[in-house]
Amino acid sequence: MKYGLVLEGGAMRGLFTAGVLDILMENDIKFDGIAGVSAGAAFGCNYKSNQRGRAIRYNLRFCRDKRYCSFESLVKTGDMFGAEFCYHKIPDELDIFDGEAFKNNPVDFYAVCTDIETGRPLYHKFNSINYTELEWLRASASMPLASRIVNINGRKLLDGGISDSIPLEFMEKNGYEKNIVVLTQPKGYFKKKSGSSAMLKAVYRKYPKFVRACEKRHIMYNNQLEYIRNSERNGNAFVIAPPEKLPVGHIEHNYEVLIEVYRIGRKTALSMLDKINKFMINGL
Repeated sequence: MKYGLVLEGGAMRGLFTAGVLDILMENDIKFDGIAGVSAGAAFGCNYKSNQRGRAIRYNLRFCRDKRYCSFESLVKTGDMFGAEFCYHKIPDELDIFDGEAFKNNPVDFYAVCTDIETGRPLYHKFNSINYTELEWLRASASMPLASRIVNINGRKLLDGGISDSIPLEFMEKNGYEKNIVVLTQPKGYFKKKSGSSAMLKAVYRKYPKFVRACEKRHIMYNNQLEYIRNSERNGNAFVIAPPEKLPVGHIEHNYEVLIEVYRIGRKTALSMLDKINKFMINGL
């Protein structure tokens, strides 16, 4: 039986996921495959490289650095989260990503991106980490209107959450029969339609299929939540979600808030650890 780990995005809500993942790593819980979206991919890659604590460490270190995340960066570069600084200078120089450990770990790792020409998801499987692979992580986390389009091998890519926010169905179809799903919204959350349709149409007028995907995202997302509930009822999924709405937005420069979101993730995972172990051992 193959076990998977599914990681929703959510920008800085992803530090809840980082807290959950550190508890799982500390307790030596292993998976056969991981699929991450946006922040779920950017932080989740540390699971494959076995770098416990790295996500919260560099977020605290650079959260007030304008090169990391700022409106100034958005105006100057077209990316609110600085592309070169976040996805290359940090992992290559400032908080080094262990590419060798990542490569040697046999767990499959996928990042979800959205092809803006088709409006469909792309699932990129990583075998190693280099400049281009880091660009796939950037693409997965590149939020519309706050990021430039990422061009990789002729593909034009943005945030994977637009087309597949919680890729449990993808994992099940690829043979991962039992999956732990880490959400960044509490159970019972219902996504409403975005109010930015007019701006999306103006900015991405050349990509009508992407605009339609954005407009229908709330439908896709709520359908996925129902799919997850059914899989959970059938004993095929185990869901870890915040106990209530996380006290953080997409952007956050306050150390205390970031630490609190991370601690909520740790506390939530710790409270469920016996059930997680039972699910991983027995699939129940």
